[in-house]
Amino acid sequence: MTDNQPNLPDPNLPDNEFFRDALNASARLLRANRPGEALPILERLSERYPNDPDIIMNMGGALILQRRWNKAVSVLEVGVKAHPDKAAMWGNLAAAYLGNLETAGPKQQQRAISAYERAVQIDPQTPNAHYHLGLIYKERGDLIHALAHFERAREVNPADKDAAQWIERIGQQLADNQNQSTAEPGNEGDE
Repeated sequence: MTDNQPNLPDPNLPDNEFFRDALNASARLLRANRPGEALPILERLSERYPNDPDIIMNMGGALILQRRWNKAVSVLEVGVKAHPDKAAMWGNLAAAYLGNLETAGPKQQQRAISAYERAVQIDPQTPNAHYHLGLIYKERGDLIHALAHFERAREVNPADKDAAQWIERIGQQLADNQNQSTAEPGNEGDE
């Protein structure tokens, strides 16, 4: 075995040990941002355990990290059909639908919004779902919805500094917009 190949667990281990060791190895590689090494382990696991939600989620995550959005969508759509009540799986599917936020079109954004909304419907505390909804709405120019989701993200995770920054920026932008509209001629109001 070369240094470039992942360290695969011994396939002769009892099923539960093989599964645990292989899944843990893939998770370590994903945390280390090494999805290309995690994917062969996950593919091998998937052959042996095709409907396991953790394998499906990690495969989807590995594909997302590699920017293989369409392949991630196909894996995760099968996953949400098999496990429709897994909020995190819907969150991963939303990320795959969206792809790159800056280049995502309205259809991709809407599919991502629907999947994130399904995730928070299942579990309102789903990590990062409200934050990502805020980003999508901000990108669409819908600052009211963006602000609401960033505020909800802070409720779910009070330590979310990025959400706090967006709340401040959008709040300021909305205030500036309000000030501009009241300063325009014809908007003096009745006195």
